Formats: sequence, structure tokens, C-alpha cells
Amino acid sequence: MIRETIVTTQSAAGEAHLAPMGASVVDGGYLLQPFRPSRTLDNLAASRVAVVNFTDDARIFAGCITGRHRSWPTAPATRLATAVRLAACLAHDEVEVERMEDDPTRPRFFCRTVHRETHAPFLGLNRAVAAVLEGAILVSRLHLMDPERVDREMNYLSVAIEKTAGAAEREAWDWLCETVADHRARAAS
Repeated sequence: MIRETIVTTQSAAGEAHLAPMGASVVDGGYLLQPFRPSRTLDNLAASRVAVVNFTDDARIFAGCITGRHRSWPTAPATRLATAVRLAACLAHDEVEVERMEDDPTRPRFFCRTVHRETHAPFLGLNRAVAAVLEGAILVSRLHLMDPERVDREMNYLSVAIEKTAGAAEREAWDWLCETVADHRARAAS
């Protein structure tokens, strides 16, 4: 099973980095597979710790992917002194790297959960949040995907936005749509 999360890591200089990431659930923790090159990969390899954050704020996923509002507030992790968590998360798992398997594209970090904490209740599913999440994944792969497929999938996802979105989901969706339009304009010029 893969859980869509925000993974927080820190550089050696103490700079927090947030990245949307599918965290594969494994016995005792998670398998994290950041792409090469990435700050998440560099931070995780150096510090050997991370925090897997669970949030239902679609803006954080879309904001990280589109470059908007990159300064999402963080807070110190509870058990890991060199880690931070997303301040607005519903819950978080603090993890330590047990082993790494190198790969030219996506190294595999097998992480053990050392602390789990809940901060706020999960109040239910919202289809618009799921649509934004799927849209963010599409936007992260614009350079790999056929534009017609992107349009088809974004049009399909827009139905959930129209029917179920609140202000936060609409803002996040707008960021994704603007990023697609900007990508197309750059490609056309």
C-alpha cells in the first residue's frame, strides 16, 4: 500500500525541505523512494531521518509541486532531534533509515517508524482533495506525458472540484491549472 504524504527532511545546515511523496507501507515503517536528483534524497542520505506527514490540506501538495507557498510552517519533531514535521499535519510518523538500496533513478530507503503522533482528527474524505492530489501527480509529470492525456485527466478530475471543493481545494486546483498553462506556453515558444 502506498500512502500519499508530505515527507519532511532537513539539510545539514538545518534547512527544512517538504516533498509530496508516496510512502510505501512496509513492516515496521515505510519505503521511501525519492527520485535522483532531489533535495529529499540528499537530506535523507545525509541525516538518515525524516518525518512522514499526513495532511488533508490539498494546498500543501499543490503548493510543493507548483512552487507556490514553499514556506509551509514546520515544527520540531518529537523524538528525532534533527527532524521537523509539517506544523499543519493531522498526524506524523518519525522515521529512521535502516538501510538504503542504491538505484540510478530512485534509491530505496527502508525506514523504521520510531514515533507516531496524532495532532488533529481526520474528519472524512473529500473528493476534491483526492482530485487535487491526482492533479498534482499529473503536473509533476508534465514533461513525460502526452498533452492530450493530461487534458483528459484534468477534465475528469475537474468534476470532483466543481462538485465538492471548498476554498482551499479551489485555490490548489487553480495553481495546478496555471502551471499546466505555463508549461504549455513555454513549450509553444
